[in-house]
Amino acid sequence: MSGAIRIVILSLFLGSFDFSSSSSSANMGSRSILRAIDGDNGDPRDYAVDLNVTNFDSVLKDTPATFAVVEFFAHWCPACRNYKPHYEKVARLFNGPDAVHPGIVLMTRVDCAAKINSKLCDRFSVGQYPMLFWGPPSKFVGGVWEPKQEKSELRVINDGRTADQLLNWINKQIGSSFSLGDEKFENDHLPSNVSDPGQIARAVYDVEEATATAFDIILEHKMIKSNTRASLIKFLQILVAHHPSKRCRKGSAEILVNFDDLFPSDLLLANKQEENDGHGPLGTFQICGKNVPRGYWMFCRGSKNDTRGFSCGLWVLMHSLSVRVEDGESQFAFTAICDFVHNFFVCEECRQHFYDMCSSVSGPLNKTRDFVLWLWSAHNKVNVRLIKEEASLETVDPKFPKMIWPPKQLCPSCYRSHNQRNNEIDWDKDEVFKFLTNYYGKTLVSLYKDKDALGNLLTIGALEDLVASTNAVVVPVGAALAIAVASCAFGALACYWRSQQKSRKYFHQLHSLKNI
Repeated sequence: MSGAIRIVILSLFLGSFDFSSSSSSANMGSRSILRAIDGDNGDPRDYAVDLNVTNFDSVLKDTPATFAVVEFFAHWCPACRNYKPHYEKVARLFNGPDAVHPGIVLMTRVDCAAKINSKLCDRFSVGQYPMLFWGPPSKFVGGVWEPKQEKSELRVINDGRTADQLLNWINKQIGSSFSLGDEKFENDHLPSNVSDPGQIARAVYDVEEATATAFDIILEHKMIKSNTRASLIKFLQILVAHHPSKRCRKGSAEILVNFDDLFPSDLLLANKQEENDGHGPLGTFQICGKNVPRGYWMFCRGSKNDTRGFSCGLWVLMHSLSVRVEDGESQFAFTAICDFVHNFFVCEECRQHFYDMCSSVSGPLNKTRDFVLWLWSAHNKVNVRLIKEEASLETVDPKFPKMIWPPKQLCPSCYRSHNQRNNEIDWDKDEVFKFLTNYYGKTLVSLYKDKDALGNLLTIGALEDLVASTNAVVVPVGAALAIAVASCAFGALACYWRSQQKSRKYFHQLHSLKNI
């Protein structure tokens, strides 16, 4: 693949975040900045992400990785060509959907022989090829490096001429013991998220991953029918107002405001669109942005390939929504989540068990506290059931076994007493509510502000995309109207106004929406 073609393709793959519609094939190709580059004529070993001046800052700003390595090279340089296999051996461990240790180090490269990158390479005083830099991704964004620069967080890697040397150098920087022979899900470096509340901060990425994956499943299984449209609309309304990721709130609003066009109530027209477009027009929308799903999990990653992941991410999403709704919204949120799981969760046994718990609720959940504690109790009931099943079938994840939540290590004040013999717990539900509100609310996102504690996980720009929603969430005015239309509040007059506003591209105008 020529350098020019690669630059064009990667501009599509790794460009700055944009919610504008594009072809479904481009969307599929742009899903992950960490996926291996494996085109029709490409080298299947290319795991390192090729950057250029057009996407350098945006990719490094948006990566969830804690650290980054940038290799400046020239495609005509024999030493660079000989070094590439060594660099790729290390990149295999950290990049791509099958990465052994995802979300830790982003391995990238920049071709300084391409004229488009000359000023970028000058910014970092590149005087030899290959030249490797190490540092927090945020420090590369808009950054410069000078040979005599003091106190820079960007460092030149001088001892990385072979794959072994480079990986040993990385291990020394982050206190790890990774090996070139490491295989996926066979490592002892998974972080414990039992006693460290800070781990939940990384789950923001998993909540995005779960949201995007859920909608991919809905499209793949063609689950949007005349009897499920209303439940999906209600769930989208909740996401618009209360999803912890700004990217997902924006994407949900865009889908919601265009829902009637994407999935008309006329089933004949809808079926015709599906036949013509595969996934239909919704395939051109990406609910959490063009780089999601990324193809891997962080907080929700299991020690085995078939454990945790999507189900964990979906639970975190539901808990994060529950603590963000207000008292007047709690019953609506409860029914929206129950209906969503009932209509769109493809695991039949899990779906039915959750629906039975929803159906057993005798009265409305009028308070946020009621909804938060109900979901917490439901989750623990699921865990109790799965603890027994996994023990009998020997399918337990040894590093992340199911447990009653929260454990004492995280919330000792939540426990009044605990009978170890029969595992009966007398909960202080006021303390449980306080813990859940903080854990799935503030802690889920706010720890990104402590850059030192989290190793500069996020830049200020990315923080703005992940900051928690407020009660006065900012969404397109069209989303507000779509919500009204979905609830049949304004009838024909609202439909007329909506059509008039859409002709003016109204959903690009931002307004405040207080209540859903």
